Amino acid sequence: MDEIQITKVAKVLSEWNPLGNEARNIPDLDGYRIEAIDIIASFHLPFIGSTEETRIMDVLNQAFKLSLSEKDCAEPARKIALILKQQGK
Repeated sequence: MDEIQITKVAKVLSEWNPLGNEARNIPDLDGYRIEAIDIIASFHLPFIGSTEETRIMDVLNQAFKLSLSEKDCAEPARKIALILKQQGK
């Protein structure tokens, strides 16, 4: 997995910070690095009917027991998709 992609996706997640103030209570958060890796991996798996938004939503909801919607994830999904497409060139 590309370290540059991981760093850029983690930055998008950190800037968005879906955990809000709870982020400081997660000792192993590491700037959303693990979640970035999981999201990147999910973008490379062929899930029929899955959107970029649902992939991000699923990873974060499962990791942190959140209740994010596809709408909540739309803007970060757009940014992450651009990162992954740029790196693939």
